[in-house]
Amino acid sequence: MIFSGLPTFSFLLVYFLARVGPAPASLTQADYGARRDSLLAHIDSGVVVAPGAREPGDHYPRFRQRPSFRYLTGFLEPDATLILIKRGGSVTGTIFIEPPAPRAEFYSGTRIRYDELARQLGLAARSKEDVNAVLDSLAATHLPYYFVSDAESEEFVGSDSLTFGRALARRLGAAHPGLEIRDATPIVEALRAKKSAAEVALIKRAADISELGHRAAMQTLAPNMNEFEIQAVMEYTFRRNGADRPSYASIVGSGPNSTTLHYDRDDRVMRAGEVLVLDVAAEYQGYAADVTRTLPVSGTFTADQRVIYQIVRDAQAAAERQVKPGVPARQEIDSVFAVVSAGLARLGLIDSVGAMFDAPPGFCRGGATRCAQVSLFLPHGPGHGLGLDVHDPAQWYTAPQQFGVGDVFTIEPGIYIRPGILDILPDTPANRVYMARVRPLLERYANIGVRIEDNYVVTPTGLDRLTMAPREIKEIESIMRHHLATVPPRDPNLVGSYPAPN
Repeated sequence: MIFSGLPTFSFLLVYFLARVGPAPASLTQADYGARRDSLLAHIDSGVVVAPGAREPGDHYPRFRQRPSFRYLTGFLEPDATLILIKRGGSVTGTIFIEPPAPRAEFYSGTRIRYDELARQLGLAARSKEDVNAVLDSLAATHLPYYFVSDAESEEFVGSDSLTFGRALARRLGAAHPGLEIRDATPIVEALRAKKSAAEVALIKRAADISELGHRAAMQTLAPNMNEFEIQAVMEYTFRRNGADRPSYASIVGSGPNSTTLHYDRDDRVMRAGEVLVLDVAAEYQGYAADVTRTLPVSGTFTADQRVIYQIVRDAQAAAERQVKPGVPARQEIDSVFAVVSAGLARLGLIDSVGAMFDAPPGFCRGGATRCAQVSLFLPHGPGHGLGLDVHDPAQWYTAPQQFGVGDVFTIEPGIYIRPGILDILPDTPANRVYMARVRPLLERYANIGVRIEDNYVVTPTGLDRLTMAPREIKEIESIMRHHLATVPPRDPNLVGSYPAPN
């Protein structure tokens, strides 16, 4: 029989009435103005064009502003474009927005008017319909144009070819031969990489709300629930406690799904004895947290799950010990792979620390044909920047690739035992020897995926952890063992259409 797993109403009151502390102060228009000034300080003279996100066209999904545009303006309506002009030490700025459309506002709500926006931002405000004419007229000044990317995320900037901003730059280049068009995105990303105290406070708030969601999951999870039930509990907890939304598509992966890094279907029935990877976090005032915990569906890790989990946790702790201002990021990354490699070698899942295999095309970074066996079980980097984007710029991304004060980032080692991983290996003599030896161990550890992810800020004296959801084995098992959830039978009228276990 399939059970609901939802706790009784009295228990819901216990954990859903939890609250984080007083809200941090919101960013002010002075903050946004200072950011624009910092951008312009990197430009001698020129026209800066920063487009915002366009109106969603897919049956009214909830609008989300582009990170760099939000960083510079704080403006959260669609179809806006910021144009700044710096010439001879003089600076002017205009924001172009959706013109008043009373009939459309029956559907979208009342939009801000030009005079109100001008008062708020201290910039002139005009209709978005004027953008092309203004930019065409400014071409006569022979000032260079600096475009700030409106790609959806920092990780897509390099491959962007279809956004409004990229198309606008192409049109201007074609219409005005000789117009100098430059990329201002690296300037803005460098500014975004170093987080202010106010930004850290907002990320900490997102982290605290995320902790409530993870505790709710620990206090709810039981065998025969569906992944989406845990997703619903967590996302409800986020919204109830003031979050804007989840900061990315919630990853709730059990059993075989725990070994897929970005699994987000969240629709499998969870079985006793499996693990559940929860990569789920909240966004607060545009700033993302990014938290992953791995839970035993039955409330207690098996001996094999416990061993894998502890290797991952030890790798995270080793990485934490490396970080302080001025330390090369490579040092933290290497510590993760050293601990994971040593642990997998002890279990026999790799031949030795540094052991290699013959790889299929495209598997190894940099086009290599051989790569480390550890990459079969830890294929991703152990962390990334965090902020207005869940994959935000960080100071250690650029030369000299060292951690700096104000870096906010994740540390997220993992081990994923995919039973079919050997099927991708080319049939070579070296691979055949490795596969014959390791195959029985893959059957033993199959479908154990473990990831532990926390968020940190680099301070003048070292590293502060922002995310405090329980992560030690004893903590997790204690919470799950003592939770008060009962598991009433599911409504039999729903069972027929309920997804079957897979």
